[in-house]
Amino acid sequence: MANFPGDHATRDLARLSQVVTRWREYDRGGHFAALQAPEVLTADIREFFRSLPGRP
Repeated sequence: MANFPGDHATRDLARLSQVVTRWREYDRGGHFAALQAPEVLTADIREFFRSLPGRP
């Protein structure tokens, strides 16, 4: 999960699922990270998919 400043919903959802295999904290962005820090969010999503087994 990517956690951006001011977005408290992410941490609460993670506590509910109790299965967090990846956690990243970012110093900029927010609840609307796609609008506030799109390059940070895009890099996080790409890093996640590259880490999956079977990726070349």
